[in-house]
Amino acid sequence: MYIPFVHLQQMRLIVNEYQDIEVPEPHFEQQNDLISYRKVLMNAKGMFSELYITGHQSIHGYLTSVMNDFFVFYSPVYHSVMVSLKHLKYLIPYNPNVTPYTLTPEQFPLKPSPITLARTFDQQMNKLLGEFVILDLGENPNKIGVLKSIDQSMIELSNADGKSIYLHFDHVKTIHLP
Repeated sequence: MYIPFVHLQQMRLIVNEYQDIEVPEPHFEQQNDLISYRKVLMNAKGMFSELYITGHQSIHGYLTSVMNDFFVFYSPVYHSVMVSLKHLKYLIPYNPNVTPYTLTPEQFPLKPSPITLARTFDQQMNKLLGEFVILDLGENPNKIGVLKSIDQSMIELSNADGKSIYLHFDHVKTIHLP
């Protein structure tokens, strides 16, 4: 399990002489270098994983691309999801022989994102102007609509009844197309 340091709110050491802690076998190649967020993500590419970003659910699928400040995660439910690096809460790679929902590779082929990727999350958002988008996995109906504009840090979405909804860019965790 990888948890970005920025999301740790507190830690404390608990010493219990009667409990042995079993350390699992690592899925990554052991290196003497310090690990980094980017290295963990690069090592997780192509591995079936669970990731938690927002709300009350996690997403299962495959990390396909790592950009400067976001990555693309492909799931059978949401397809290509662009995830801001600063909003990933945890990432858990599964054993290599585990597949999502026990789907065969024929039932769930790993597909690259159909859109060209920008280097940064804000550049990617600008590339999607005029597109129908789903923000933050669609948990809030006000985060589903046509991406109308981005002005500094404010995003304008046109929702289902055509009304404009304004959101602060820094609070957008994920974006995907239906």
